[in-house]
Amino acid sequence: MKNGLEDVIAAETQLSDVDGEAGRLVIRGVSLDQLVATGTYESVATLLLEGLTERRFDSEELKAWLGEARERLFAHVAATDPVLLALPPVDAMRALIARLPDGEDFDTALRLLAAPAVFLPAILRLQAGNTPIKPDTSLSQAADILHMLTGHRPSNEQTAALDTYLVTISDHGLNASTFASRVIASTGAGLTSSVLAAISALKGPLHGGAPGPVLDMFDAIGNKANAEPWIGEALDRGERLMGFGHRIYRVRDPRADALKGALRPLVQTGQVDPGRMSLAEAIEAAALTILRERKPGRPLDVNVEFYTALLLDALGFPRAAFTGVFAIGRTVGWIAHAREQALNGRLIRPRSIYVGPLPKVA
Repeated sequence: MKNGLEDVIAAETQLSDVDGEAGRLVIRGVSLDQLVATGTYESVATLLLEGLTERRFDSEELKAWLGEARERLFAHVAATDPVLLALPPVDAMRALIARLPDGEDFDTALRLLAAPAVFLPAILRLQAGNTPIKPDTSLSQAADILHMLTGHRPSNEQTAALDTYLVTISDHGLNASTFASRVIASTGAGLTSSVLAAISALKGPLHGGAPGPVLDMFDAIGNKANAEPWIGEALDRGERLMGFGHRIYRVRDPRADALKGALRPLVQTGQVDPGRMSLAEAIEAAALTILRERKPGRPLDVNVEFYTALLLDALGFPRAAFTGVFAIGRTVGWIAHAREQALNGRLIRPRSIYVGPLPKVA
């Protein structure tokens, strides 16, 4: 038995490959670098879903269909009530998604791709005492998310930054939430059930809940001069540094560099405080130096959460909503894995080893 199923092969997939030793992520035969350089949410969604639904389409068709789906789904925002709005954003979003019909067809997949993009901004506005913004079908998924969040059309740099984030986190091997999606799909329950299970796994702090605390760390450090002493004292107390280390990567997480690159145009155009970016880089440098000194045998480098926190904060998302934004981007991966499992797999039924007491012999 391997606790946590470490190194156990549980599925064959054509969707993504995570090479932890080389620090490389490949999605359907395309490297992350290539995807980030040329891709959008719609293009990576088209790539991931190719051949897994009954409908063939290109990214422009998907953009139009997603716009129409967002518009239809906006009606569900009326179902929010004070009880739902008292929940954390990801829980409220999950509750609205649970209202959607289940199924295995393309229309179900399309609804699920559009739903979190509509529901999360609406919930955030309602929780802040503002009126939800109706989707704009002419916009891309990334641009409309920001439009529904702020009420304004985003800049090209803001749209590109969110697109980079959504592409970067679209799929990442057999992580906990993706495995949950495949387990549910293996029972034939339907795509909505698979996505709901995946969101439930994602909200756990050991999986999708760490970007917010990265900002808490930034706030606590405050300035570049305080980075080294603060980090040293945190490690002395046995605390984990948020944004560093990964279960799979033994080198730098390639997604961290993609997101850092997405921030640069925002800094250059004054849409992100250069001082905030400078502080992040100082914290990164100090942490890496101290971690190598303190833990020389452990591969602890920057992970996706570090620059995710800075990017989503710059785009106007409150830190309590970061897990929900992650779900917007990862839903396409969950759906693709669920369809792959349903088409090619079988019921997932591992064994357990009983270590409890034995019956008493008379």
